[in-house]
Amino acid sequence: MITLLLLAAILLLVVVVVIFFIATYNKFKRLKNAAEATLGQIKVALKKRLDMISELVDSVKSYAKFEKETLQKITEMRSSVMKGGAKDVEKIEKETRRILSNIKVDVEKYQEIKTSETVKKLMDAISSIEDEIARHRYTYNNIVQEYNTMVDVIPSSWVASAFSFSKMHYLEFEEIERPETGWSV
Repeated sequence: MITLLLLAAILLLVVVVVIFFIATYNKFKRLKNAAEATLGQIKVALKKRLDMISELVDSVKSYAKFEKETLQKITEMRSSVMKGGAKDVEKIEKETRRILSNIKVDVEKYQEIKTSETVKKLMDAISSIEDEIARHRYTYNNIVQEYNTMVDVIPSSWVASAFSFSKMHYLEFEEIERPETGWSV
């Protein structure tokens, strides 16, 4: 009778451990999938911003001289934004901010451009997309924080070790120094 109770207790313990491992594994997978989906939303928003920057360049290029290299860079980033991971997204985001900052400086030089409705609408659209990117980045980093915490803490770290789950990379967008333009959208 005691052997049977001991066997039942061991079996119950094994079932609880297996259920814990399955539940924790599934939570890791849900968090990873949520992070990848949010990163995908960030990529789509970055692509939209690049499209808007491209339209903005087209709108102002008759006034301001843009290097051929800048136009090529925008095209390259538009085609590569969906392919990369979190680190690639950081690079593209930083470069688009730099290009946009330079465009704003050029726009400031020409009164005709500053007062153009098309330019104002494009700048508003870009600003809206930047807010969208910031919201998605916040969500992504919260998901990554929860995932990374699970990788670090016991007992979920045991599951992470068993399935070789490693920490995910946070999105850290650097704020580039913006030149004073005196022009606001």
